[in-house]
Amino acid sequence: MNEASLTALDLALAGALVVLNAALSLLLDLGVARSLLIAGVRSVVQLLLVGLVLKTVFALNSPLLIAAVVLAMIGMASYEIVSRQDRRFTGLWGAGIGAGTTMLATLFVTAVALATLAPSPWYAPQIVIPLAGIVLGSVMNGVSVSLNAFNTSVVRERAAIEARLALGDSRALAFKALQRSALRAGIIPILNQMSAAGVITLPGMMTGQILAGMAPFEAAKYQIFVLLLLAGGSGLGAIAATMVAVRRISDTRDRLRLDRLAKS
Repeated sequence: MNEASLTALDLALAGALVVLNAALSLLLDLGVARSLLIAGVRSVVQLLLVGLVLKTVFALNSPLLIAAVVLAMIGMASYEIVSRQDRRFTGLWGAGIGAGTTMLATLFVTAVALATLAPSPWYAPQIVIPLAGIVLGSVMNGVSVSLNAFNTSVVRERAAIEARLALGDSRALAFKALQRSALRAGIIPILNQMSAAGVITLPGMMTGQILAGMAPFEAAKYQIFVLLLLAGGSGLGAIAATMVAVRRISDTRDRLRLDRLAKS
């Protein structure tokens, strides 16, 4: 099977579906037509620019340049995490918790993947950048959803938390239920993705490899590998983020510190 090549007309036909949805939004007064069109244009421009940048990075094959690209991706993901928080921590903690836990989880899981695949050289950009990118996306979602769920729950359940602390519970016990609920919220998306894989839908990586000519069974093995990486990264990031959040939202005297959260 030859590798498929998409023309500008092919992309335009696919884009027409987005325009159709925007038109239907206008007819039904849904209020999302502008957002749909902007998102569509942004995705086209961003992906084309990324394609040009990666073409240069792959050609140069420089470890420092590859590291710079991965760090830039982590920086953008950290910004997205902060922007999605209804109640974020004040000061550098607001960005630091999401950025730190996301970077650690992404780099750890990517390192495990590289050790397993053992590419030559180990910093091969065709492998490092896509792996880091797909893991980073899952970690970002897990961290952002968990942090947002935890912080909003703490504000909502303030009275119950303070009552438990006053009765002698440690901060670990007082926040345990909220932390557990936040973790479930952060991990549910990847759980749904894993549960639906192969039964309800063919995941994107597997579909792309099949379209590129890889045998379906081999494509399935690579997709399994990636899904397990995503689950591990999302879980590690969410757990680390909520653990740090518990420490930050309270102090060593087991007092609730809502003053450390910015007002919504």
